[in-house]
Amino acid sequence: MTRDRRANHQRVAADLRAKIMAGEIPPRSALPSTQQLIDGYGVANSTVQRALTTLKDEGLVAGERGRGVFVCERRLRLNEPLPYRVPGLDDGYGYDLLEVSTTRPPVEVAAALDLKPGQQAVLRRRLMRVNREPVELIWSYYPASIAVGSPLALPGKIRGGAPLALADLGYPQRRMEDRLTVRLPTSAELELLELPMEVPVIRRLRVVFTDRDLAVEASILVKSGHRSELLYRRSLDSGAQ
Repeated sequence: MTRDRRANHQRVAADLRAKIMAGEIPPRSALPSTQQLIDGYGVANSTVQRALTTLKDEGLVAGERGRGVFVCERRLRLNEPLPYRVPGLDDGYGYDLLEVSTTRPPVEVAAALDLKPGQQAVLRRRLMRVNREPVELIWSYYPASIAVGSPLALPGKIRGGAPLALADLGYPQRRMEDRLTVRLPTSAELELLELPMEVPVIRRLRVVFTDRDLAVEASILVKSGHRSELLYRRSLDSGAQ
C-alpha cells in the first residue's frame, strides 16, 4: 500500500477539500475550529494555517474575523463538452486570440490528424474567458493542406467560428472524440489561467472528424480543475449487456 508522502498541510487541505466537494461541509457552514483541526489531524497550528490558506486561495473557504472560516458558495462551471463553442451565444463567454501560425504540431496531434512526418498544421491558440475571467486555454490544430489560404489561417477571429469555416471548405463536423487527463499546470498555464498554487488542470485532447471519418481538427484544451465540472450525456441501449 502506497503511503501518502505529501506534506502535512497538503494532506489536511486534501481531506477538507474532499469533504467540501462532497457536500459533507455544505456552503456557508463553518469549518471546525483551529483547535479541533489540530486535534483531529494531529498536526501543528502552522500546518492547519497553511492548509486553510491553500483552500482560501482556491476560493473554497473564506475567513470572517471573530467568527471563523466558512465554506464559500461553489462557483463550479458545468461544461458539457461540445465540438465548438461560439462566443456570444453563451452569456459572458468570449476569447482572446493569442496566436495564429503554421507550425509543426506536437506528436500526439500529428498522430490524431494522421499527418506524415514533416507535414505542418495551422495553429489557433486562444484564451477563453467568462465574464472576463480566464477559464480555458485552447490550442486548435488543422491540417495545413486544408487550412492554409482559408479563414482558419488568417490572424483574426472567424465569423461564425471554425465549424463554419470547415464546412465552407467541404469538411462539416460529424463526430468528435475526447481524451481527458489530469495533471499539474505548466508555468505558462498557471500564469494565463491565474491559478492558485497546487491546483491541477483538466487536459482534454479533442479530435473532430468529418465525412469518411477524416480527422480535420485536433485541439488541446486546458482548464482549472478546482472550478470545472464536465457533464457527458449518452443514451444507453437498455438491452445491452
